[in-house]
Amino acid sequence: MRTSTTRSNLLRILFSLLPLLSAGVAIADGRQLPETVLRVDLDRYAGTWYEIARLPNGFQDQCAGNVTADYRRLDDGNIEVVNRCVDKKGMLDVAHGVARVVDRATNAKLEVSFVSLFGWRLFWGDYWILYLDDDYTHVVVGTPNRKYAWILARTTTLPTQAWERSLQVLLRAGYDPQKLVKTEQPEPAS
Repeated sequence: MRTSTTRSNLLRILFSLLPLLSAGVAIADGRQLPETVLRVDLDRYAGTWYEIARLPNGFQDQCAGNVTADYRRLDDGNIEVVNRCVDKKGMLDVAHGVARVVDRATNAKLEVSFVSLFGWRLFWGDYWILYLDDDYTHVVVGTPNRKYAWILARTTTLPTQAWERSLQVLLRAGYDPQKLVKTEQPEPAS
């Protein structure tokens, strides 16, 4: 499978512009900011997550399916992020980034950057953990302006009860779950 570096670079740039798009919007429109979970164990959070659904966004338009996010703790306290998807032409699209914790009391508010210039991270996008089940098997992530949201799981499918819970989390947080797009994932091996 070939890798699309042009699309990967575009994905990095667009995703890194999130803070410019989301800064202050939630407060400016009079709504309270979404609540996050009380505590995240980043070591348990590390690993592979499969995208179950997302709010449509321009920086993932090329993704046709098989969307994953891999997180790995780094020695400096940050988190390595590797996002992958198969694009509409069947090519693997990979974006490498770094996440940093913004709220150390909870570890539930992070920022992610996919753009680096001479080792400097130029743009950071919000990554707020709105819901995380006790077993760390599925999570709801969003941004304070409510323009971006994802439902992720440790497997390619999500049980109905967990799906419904995720929709309720988004609804209570002020997102429109009707706009979610389900992600095409490969069938689990039997």
